[in-house]
Amino acid sequence: MAQQHTRPNGLAYKDAGVDYSKIDPLKIDAQRAAKATAGNLAPLGFTEIEASRGESAYVVDMGEFLLASITECLGTKVLIADAMRPITGKTYFDALAQDTLAMAINDIITVGATPVSVQAYWAAGGSAWFDDKQRAHDLVQGWKAACDRCGVAWGGGETPSLGGVVEANTIDLAASCIGIVRPRERLTLQDKMKPGDAIVLLAASGIHANGVSLARKLAAQIPDGYSAKLSDGRLYGDALLDPTVLYAPATEALFAAGVLPHYIANITGHGWRKIMRHAAALTYRFHTVPPVPPVLAFIQQHANMSDADAYGTFNMGAGFALYVAKEDAEKTVAVAKKAGFDAWNAGVVEAGPKSVVIEPLGVTYTASDMHLRA
Repeated sequence: MAQQHTRPNGLAYKDAGVDYSKIDPLKIDAQRAAKATAGNLAPLGFTEIEASRGESAYVVDMGEFLLASITECLGTKVLIADAMRPITGKTYFDALAQDTLAMAINDIITVGATPVSVQAYWAAGGSAWFDDKQRAHDLVQGWKAACDRCGVAWGGGETPSLGGVVEANTIDLAASCIGIVRPRERLTLQDKMKPGDAIVLLAASGIHANGVSLARKLAAQIPDGYSAKLSDGRLYGDALLDPTVLYAPATEALFAAGVLPHYIANITGHGWRKIMRHAAALTYRFHTVPPVPPVLAFIQQHANMSDADAYGTFNMGAGFALYVAKEDAEKTVAVAKKAGFDAWNAGVVEAGPKSVVIEPLGVTYTASDMHLRA
C-alpha cells in the first residue's frame, strides 16, 4: 500500500464525495459487459484491438487504419468559475472549454492517435443558462480555440436543458473525440514497453480538472475561500481555473521527429498512481519530480495531505507521461520543449512488482492502490 503520513484532520478525496474504491468496481463491471459486445463488429468487417480495453481510449481495426474513440466530461470545475465571476468579473468559460476538450483529446492521444473530430455535450440546468451572452460566447470561442490548437474539427453536439437533473444555472460539460492511428506503428499499447525504458514527464498547468471536488471542499473551510492568496500572489480560485494543458501538439511533434513512444499515460484521476496503468507487472522508479504548481502546494498544505495522499490524488506538476526507449529520452525532452512544453527525463521502467516509486519523496504505490481493469 502507499505510504501514508496524513496529519490529523487532513482532507482526503473521499471527504469531498469522490471515493474511487466505490467508483472503480462499476468501471470494471462495465468493462466486462462491454467486452462481450466486441463480436458486434464482425458483420462490419472490423475487429477491436483487445489490448485497448482498460486503456484511456478504445481502438478498432478498420482495415486501412485504426480508429480510436473516447468520451469524457469536465466535472465540477464549472462551480469554481461561477463562484469566481463576482470576484474577478471573468466567466472563465473559455478556459473551461479547453479543460473539457483536454479531458477527451489528452486521453485519445495516449494510444498513438491523431485526434480528428470532437462533439460537444453541454447540458444546462435550464434554458435560462444560455441567457448570459458573455458566458455562452466565451464557451463557444474557447471551444473553437482549443480545436484549432489541436488541429481537430468540431462536428457538432447536444445542448439539452435538464432541469431537475442538472442544478439550475449550472451546466455539465462533456466531449467525445475520434482519432486515427496511421500508420499502425504509432499504436502505443501494451506490447512495446519494457524494462530500461525512460519515463519523460510533461508539465501540468495546475490542478487541470482532477481533484477539483477536494479543492472546492477546501475553499469552504479556509477563511478567505477562493480569494485566499497563494505564494505567488494569485487568488486560489483564479489559479484553480487555469486550463488543462492540451498535449496533442507534443505527441504530434514527437511522431514527426521519428520518436515512437512505447506507452503513454494521461495523469488525471488517481494522480501518480495512473503511471502504473499498463497491464504488466513493472516498477516505475522516479529520481526526479517536477516543480509543484503553487495552487497544488497550497492545497496540500491547507488540506493537511501527506505526499502519498497528494501525489495519489493530484498531478502535482506532471500532467502527462511518455515511456520511451532509453536512447530516445533526451530527444523526447528536446522535442517537447521545442513544442512549448516543459519536460523532464524523470524516471525509468524496471522489472519488478507493479509499483510507482517516487524516490525523492519516499513514496511508493503498489498494485493494490489502483484498480482500473477487469
